[in-house]
Amino acid sequence: MSTSTTFQIHYFASASTYTGKQTERLPAPLPLPQLFDTLESMYPGIKEKVLTSCGVSLGDEYVDVEADIQVMIHPGDEVAVIPPVSSG
Repeated sequence: MSTSTTFQIHYFASASTYTGKQTERLPAPLPLPQLFDTLESMYPGIKEKVLTSCGVSLGDEYVDVEADIQVMIHPGDEVAVIPPVSSG
């Protein structure tokens, strides 16, 4: 897929394990609130098992997938799915 019609999504930790990928390209534009449903259709079960506890960034800013209803993911954008991090 061309970068002029896609965005890049990066998966970290459990999100990467679940998808079996560290990154991939998805069609754009995509309304941000549709991101989790799009991923759920590609990776059944990911929404409940992984995404509900993850943070999501669009570019350099964290976004709220459910609350930021006006946000659009545009071609060339970078999205990251970031599971919680613990330290000890």
